[in-house]
Amino acid sequence: MTWTDQLGNLLKQYTTSGGAAAQPAPDVHAHFDQVAQAAPASAIAEGLSAAFKSDKTPAFGQMLTTLFNNSSGDQKAGMINQLLSSVNPDTLKQVLGGAGLAGILGGAGTQVTPDQAQKLSPEVVQQLATHAEKTNPSVVDSVSTFYSQHSTLIKTLGGTALTVALAKVAERQKQA
Repeated sequence: MTWTDQLGNLLKQYTTSGGAAAQPAPDVHAHFDQVAQAAPASAIAEGLSAAFKSDKTPAFGQMLTTLFNNSSGDQKAGMINQLLSSVNPDTLKQVLGGAGLAGILGGAGTQVTPDQAQKLSPEVVQQLATHAEKTNPSVVDSVSTFYSQHSTLIKTLGGTALTVALAKVAERQKQA
């Protein structure tokens, strides 16, 4: 039995009104857990990307800040490194310099350590994410792929984001 067979009935409730239910189901967090355990990471990444891009959820930078605030040092560094790899060096200097953090990378190139990531404020993360999304929209997909491995963190985005994500997974399942 495939994951889509296992979750078919559960996902059906997320396919109403052309994509996503109007209100999050009361048990959306439990549903997301079930889907995250059974579905491939690529399906979770697609769902998360849809949530990041949705007009029903906060802006990408704001949502990424929520994830950042709830992440471990390693997860923070991983996410920041995803963003840094998608931003040109001049933009990076502008964002970090404007926050008084131009020297955060030192001579180590464009990779931050968990310790360096811990020093970044939520405002800097939001600015960096917003700039990254504007200059390279594919960063949304790469960050989604990164966080698809951390389903517990995704749940910190709230019921609406989970509903949008599950609707996208349901859409994918329906097309399969």
